[in-house]
Amino acid sequence: MKDVFHQLAQLRQQLQQAAYEYFVLDAPTLPDAEYDRLMVALQQLEQAHPHLITPDSPTQRVGGAAQSAFATIQHTLPMLSLENLFTETDCLAFLQRLQTALQCEQPLMLCGELKLDGVAVSLRYEAGLLVQAATRGDGVTGEAITHNVRTIRAIPLRLQGDSLPEVLEVRGEIFMTEAGFAQLNAQAEQRGEKRFANPRNAAAGSLRQLDPAITARRPLTFLCYGLGSVQGGQLPTSHWGCLQQFKQWGLPVSDWSQRLCGAEAVLHYYQQISQQRFDLGFAIDGIVIKVDELGLQQQLGARARAPRWAAAYKFAAQEELTLLREVTFQVGRTGVITPVAQLEPVAVAGVWIRHATLHNADEINRLQIHQGDTVIVRRAGEVIPQVVSVIAERRPAGARAIRYPDHCPACHSGLERLPGKAAIRCCGGLICPAQRKESLKHFASRRALDIEGLGEQLIEQLVDQQLVQTAADLFRLSLEQLIPLARMGRRSAEKLLAALEKAKQTTFPRFLFALGIPLVGERTALHLANHFGSLAALQSADLQQLIAVPEVGEGVANHLDHFLQEPHNQKVLAELLSPEIGVRWPDPLVEDQIVDHPLKGQRFVLTGTLHSLTRQQAKERLLALGAEVSETLSRSTHWLVVGQQPGSKLAKAQRLNIPIVDEQALLNWFNSHPSEGNKHESR
Repeated sequence: MKDVFHQLAQLRQQLQQAAYEYFVLDAPTLPDAEYDRLMVALQQLEQAHPHLITPDSPTQRVGGAAQSAFATIQHTLPMLSLENLFTETDCLAFLQRLQTALQCEQPLMLCGELKLDGVAVSLRYEAGLLVQAATRGDGVTGEAITHNVRTIRAIPLRLQGDSLPEVLEVRGEIFMTEAGFAQLNAQAEQRGEKRFANPRNAAAGSLRQLDPAITARRPLTFLCYGLGSVQGGQLPTSHWGCLQQFKQWGLPVSDWSQRLCGAEAVLHYYQQISQQRFDLGFAIDGIVIKVDELGLQQQLGARARAPRWAAAYKFAAQEELTLLREVTFQVGRTGVITPVAQLEPVAVAGVWIRHATLHNADEINRLQIHQGDTVIVRRAGEVIPQVVSVIAERRPAGARAIRYPDHCPACHSGLERLPGKAAIRCCGGLICPAQRKESLKHFASRRALDIEGLGEQLIEQLVDQQLVQTAADLFRLSLEQLIPLARMGRRSAEKLLAALEKAKQTTFPRFLFALGIPLVGERTALHLANHFGSLAALQSADLQQLIAVPEVGEGVANHLDHFLQEPHNQKVLAELLSPEIGVRWPDPLVEDQIVDHPLKGQRFVLTGTLHSLTRQQAKERLLALGAEVSETLSRSTHWLVVGQQPGSKLAKAQRLNIPIVDEQALLNWFNSHPSEGNKHESR
């Protein structure tokens, strides 16, 4: 048992040190792969000895069940707001007030910090262990968000070092970087969910999730900037000294903080940060000026809601008024319709703005926007300009309200909006010119119809020269049309035509996947093919019949129904299956004919090179036998199939004790259960 204690302590220390180097020192020395290996080793050891799990273990980042509500917490010391300064005159007057109040003739020693645009929180450590986290709330009482804060890797669960106070409360800001915010909104858009308006709203919404597992998936980070209550310990006598001590204990502190002597240094710091603010990678809206000596802070005291020893010097507004000329509607590559405001040109933060996003129909409804409105436009860094609000009092008489179109502005196909989703999409996936190139690239891709030689550059040429408008047109291409294209020639053209002919013989699941129907991936396509057996049966199915298919929920069923009922799509499907083109596939076995799924519920991962078949072919045959195939190895994996030159997954599987089989064992499975579907040739 002594050895187990030692191993656990060593693993936890290594992982905590790695987090300290990454978040505090910004100088990581441990590769991600090694960090993952250590984490897996710690998880396995703790699973074997669950009674030895401690609250500060790196494995306990997501802890606690979902809550029904947030409890309230009274702050030991109030979390006060800051006085706002907007001009250089305001700033100099504030500094002069400090000098006068302290009866000080020499320039004051101050601290300059970034004014982060996030959510202020208070963290309470007892004997170095994080025991409580709370929002600012009204400054006196906040909400307990401890379970959610524990999921944020930048916040240490246990402080490191010696001479830790019995109780230490620190204040800081939880926020989201611009890259994390963009990734979060991209994922929301892919799922058809509502986008967050800005990183601050995203951070606040993430912290108020009742389920900590949701917060854990959000890209939140943290910087510490202040001291709360302290018991049973001694800290440096200056604010700057406290920040350096926080760093040593493992709390992340901004590297942009500076010690400043006098008014001239403050103004120089403001100009420096103002010029570099858009290169930080996260949002700030000014700087914070603080008296450095803690004793002088206490001497100055506080008003009802703000300390006298600190103030926020805000940047110039990033918002301006202008006129909305009109709203146009753009069709994205996935069919999402996005409204764009066409504006009277206006300079915002030194950049001329002529267009601004309106995001979606919900945003238009929120703004109640009309053509000719006077609007407030915001620009922050390199973020796309957006319309913040409307000045309704300036609306001209007879102004027309902006309405979403009823049909796609690019192809006139119908539009769809699923219940509870923000995105409105064009249903003309096979014919919409705005989606054409991406749709064709997907149709020809390796996991779809696998048309060899039909790459992205060639598709760009075919569309730009109006040789191809739909997937059906690909199969009508001639040698005479292809030879003149760039980097083509007769031999390449002949190979492409042969590949197109070969691609006509496919499988029903591949064909369904190739259509690019939203949310219909390979596995869903397989379930649909097995359930209905033919395209005709699928096309005649109603919503309830679609929802009855395994792993097809209401969202997928709605996308399918809209896609298949769209007349333009029906026309292209008919052309693809016509005698002229002749796309065909073997009939799959429909579900009532399938008596055995020998690998049902078994999760496989493939690694290395297979010789008898491609990885994609192996995947398809495993799926046909009821297996699940994943790219990611985890404890839920049942089998790792290893080919020649396997990657790191082999070593990981050995550590996790996952059964490992070779290509021959896989072929034996396939030979024991040959696909009955290959006996039939029809559509």
